Amino acid sequence: MKILETIFVLILVAIIMAAGNTVGYKIDFMLSLEALFILVVISIVGLLLSKLPGLKKFPVILWISVVAAVVSSPIFPYHTKLVAITDQVSLLAVCTPVLAYAGLAIGKDLALFKNISWRIIPVSLAVFSGTFIFAALIAQVTLHWEGVI
Repeated sequence: MKILETIFVLILVAIIMAAGNTVGYKIDFMLSLEALFILVVISIVGLLLSKLPGLKKFPVILWISVVAAVVSSPIFPYHTKLVAITDQVSLLAVCTPVLAYAGLAIGKDLALFKNISWRIIPVSLAVFSGTFIFAALIAQVTLHWEGVI
C-alpha cells in the first residue's frame, strides 16, 4: 500500500472512530477529531520512520509505538497537553474499526480458514486462555508491586 493511500485510510478510520466516540461515549465530535488527529499524526510519523533506510527491518507498529511513547513521556515538552487531548478517545471506539478490519481480513482468507477445520478451536482456546492468564498474572504482579492492591 502506498503512503498516500495509507494516510487516506488513517484519516477515514479516524473519522469513523470520532463518530463512534461521539455516539457511544457522548464526547464532542470536534474534541474527538482533535484527539484522533494527534493519533493520526503519530501514526504517520511512525509510518514515515519505518520507510527510512536502515529502519525497514522492524514493523511499522514498533515505530508508531516508539513515537507515541516519546510524545507522551515527560521528555516531550507538550506531553501533558497531548495526553489530556488524546484522553478524550475511548479505547473501545478505537477498537471497533480495528476489529471490523480483522473480521474482513479473516473473511478474505475463508478458504484457508476452512482447511484448518476443527483444529482451530483448541488452538484458539489455548491462545485466548494463555493471553488471559498471563495478562492477569502480569497485572496482579504489577498492581501488587505498585501498592494498588
